[in-house]
Amino acid sequence: MKKHLGTFAKVSIFFGVGIVMLYLVYQRQNIAFQADCFTKGTPVSECSLISKIIDDISNANYFWVIITMILFMMTNVIRALRWKMMFVALGYKPKFINLFGTIMINYLANLGVPRSGEVIRAGLISKYEDIPVEKALGTIFTDRIFDVLMLAIVIGLAMLVGGSDFLAYLDQNINLGAKLEGIMRSPILVAAILLGLLAIVYFAFAKRERLKSSVIGKKIYGLIAGFSDGVQSVKDVSSVPLFIFYTVSIWVLYYFMSYLAFYSFFPTSHLGPTEGLVVFVFGSLGILIPTPGGMGSYHYLVGEALAMYGVNGSDAFSFANIVFFSIQIFINIIFGILSLIILPIINKEE
Repeated sequence: MKKHLGTFAKVSIFFGVGIVMLYLVYQRQNIAFQADCFTKGTPVSECSLISKIIDDISNANYFWVIITMILFMMTNVIRALRWKMMFVALGYKPKFINLFGTIMINYLANLGVPRSGEVIRAGLISKYEDIPVEKALGTIFTDRIFDVLMLAIVIGLAMLVGGSDFLAYLDQNINLGAKLEGIMRSPILVAAILLGLLAIVYFAFAKRERLKSSVIGKKIYGLIAGFSDGVQSVKDVSSVPLFIFYTVSIWVLYYFMSYLAFYSFFPTSHLGPTEGLVVFVFGSLGILIPTPGGMGSYHYLVGEALAMYGVNGSDAFSFANIVFFSIQIFINIIFGILSLIILPIINKEE
């Protein structure tokens, strides 16, 4: 009972944060929308942002929406193939359907409790393929490391080709240099962090034999060893060039999802490849923020990116909703639930 209550509390908290963020973004856009209506002399009865969003979604060009959905599913197929390469390097041969299905369940779970999907994905593939869960977690950790590396590369590309508007936005809203400088100006904080790290390292080194021989220590070291095997699986894959090709392909398809989605909505249909790259970066950062599927944070950052290219707030909000509901809600929920139903049946039969 307590476990269920805890899970419910976590889901409620994360959904609450996402809904609050989405509401705040909506409120900001609604104020601007009402002001624009007033300027144009539009009657209040004809000035509803909710109605506009519904109309925009209803009138979207669904040919391009479907294209983005197909591209998203292709990324998951490639991700499953890349994941299989890591398992084969460890001596396992998991079935593609189990790899693909657990990835879709991963996304579904993240809509409830952000970042919980990775643990559930590891547990399910361990259950269906008899793979130690710590090794599965190691491969998923490696999977995410490559995602972070690719995101860093994409951010670098956006800085190079995004133009002065993008760089000015980063300087005004992020200004990491000033923030790091502020931290370094506090020697007590820096010293405390360094001393804390040194103390942990010293204690672990000095007590390493006792830790290794204890029951808990053996369990922890076993988990660490299995996790390490999973992480290092990438160095033993059958084809490094193919692994890199899969990794790059996933992110190229992500980019085209963002860029081609412009054509699904008239106010963004004039934007080009460079704008697509910048919006893609902002949207990716929005999804990283721990809200269900990037709810609210994705809308806010996509709106910020589109504002740099002259797309007004209400149109940007509509565009973000078209992408968010087609991918994060429709695809992930449908295929996540289908995977939850199909995988137990397939694996029970076999």
